[in-house]
Amino acid sequence: MKKTIGYALLIISILAWVVIPIFPFLGMSTKEIAGATAISLVIGEIAFWASIVLLGKEAWEKIKKSFNKFWKTIKTK
Repeated sequence: MKKTIGYALLIISILAWVVIPIFPFLGMSTKEIAGATAISLVIGEIAFWASIVLLGKEAWEKIKKSFNKFWKTIKTK
């Protein structure tokens, strides 16, 4: 159950970051976009760190390894 909640929180954190570029196209005012962006960032960060706590050190190492691999491929292009 702990891992399931951890993965669900990880997905929520990713979705919170993905929706940010969509806000300007929803017909919201600048103030509403700023508020929605701030809320989405906070929710995304809290969900991410809570998922890391629940998933453990192995998941954190796996995420770090994936990001390092991603950045290395970008730098070599």
